[in-house]
Amino acid sequence: MKPQKVFFQNTEGQQLVGRLELPADQHPHNFALFAHCFTCNKNLSAVRNISRALTNKGFGVLRFDFTGLGESDGDFADTNFSGNVEDLVAAAGYLGEHHKAPSLLVGHSLGGAAVIFAAAQINSVKAVATIGAPSDPKHVAHLLEGNLEEIKTQGKATVKLGGRPFTIKKHFLEDLEAHTLPKVAKNLKKALLILHSPQDRTVEIKNAEQIYLAARHPKSFITLDGADHLLSNSRDSHYAGGVVAEWASRYVILPETEELKSPHQVIASLDGDGGFTTDMKIGNHYFTADEPTDFGGNDFGPSPYEFVSAGLAACTVMTLQMYARRKGWDLQNAEVHTSYSKTHAEDCVQCESASAKIDTFHREVKLTGDLDEKQTQRLLEIADRCPVHRTLHSETQVITKLLP
Repeated sequence: MKPQKVFFQNTEGQQLVGRLELPADQHPHNFALFAHCFTCNKNLSAVRNISRALTNKGFGVLRFDFTGLGESDGDFADTNFSGNVEDLVAAAGYLGEHHKAPSLLVGHSLGGAAVIFAAAQINSVKAVATIGAPSDPKHVAHLLEGNLEEIKTQGKATVKLGGRPFTIKKHFLEDLEAHTLPKVAKNLKKALLILHSPQDRTVEIKNAEQIYLAARHPKSFITLDGADHLLSNSRDSHYAGGVVAEWASRYVILPETEELKSPHQVIASLDGDGGFTTDMKIGNHYFTADEPTDFGGNDFGPSPYEFVSAGLAACTVMTLQMYARRKGWDLQNAEVHTSYSKTHAEDCVQCESASAKIDTFHREVKLTGDLDEKQTQRLLEIADRCPVHRTLHSETQVITKLLP
């Protein structure tokens, strides 16, 4: 699902800008808040990849720009670590007001330290994950080593970080010195996952060890072997996001799903407040049916007629291959495209009417292999003889009874 641009205010009344990503095929079961690295922003590729790995597992994810960075208001020179923590608390408040308070915090680099501090102030949080986080916020000062003296004597200095100039003021360093992460980690009382690369040259892996030793259980550590600090290889960030999602599922509250049981082959279940999003069990497999958004659905799954079209397409290719194998023909691949000419909404308007429009399935067949013209034409004839095709053409009946 396309990320939604969202806006909220920090404690100073400045506008912060974020991106809210939601799962493509369901309502979020939980919400996560992502804190980016020092001087980064919400659009860093690693941030996007981790967020999408979480949405693939059913989480809604808010990633946003800290004050003075990216699209958010404010001057970075006037910010500090405490402000980052306050921004996280404000973002959690936005989620709680407009969606659901976050149960998971994820932080990268200095953002990892920030989420540990913020978690103590956000009651809804059940789990915290850090990626390449320093064991103390003041660790960031080593990135400014060439300018520390100027910052201390002149009160500020322009520092190049990641090829971009940033003004760092003395109060930023003083604020870092005032925060001690091990003590906060020890009293966290939330599940903690620490991810770190042994090859991280920006924040050495010993930082992960120090956080782990300071924290209380439940705590876990997973190595991101071979990754750099910014997880610039997309495989590393996708992996990290998937690990966080699986780990967090043990600590956040997931909705209970009642197992659908029946002697019938297909079951469909829809609550009164569920709109059109329908839980289905087809044989031993679970699916979701829905309607398009322009009809009022969530588009979390195929529509009823799309399921029928899918059955026709699947049955056609199976029948073609079965026939070709029996004949010993070189049919390497059979590809069938189907669509239905009417929408479910239009058809349902006339559900009780004796006069109904003609149901039309459009089917296109692509055959790949060493086939002559006669074999090709015969296969097209066989396509019309697949069992589902015959069922659609035959007189059928639906016998309905009420279950107790």
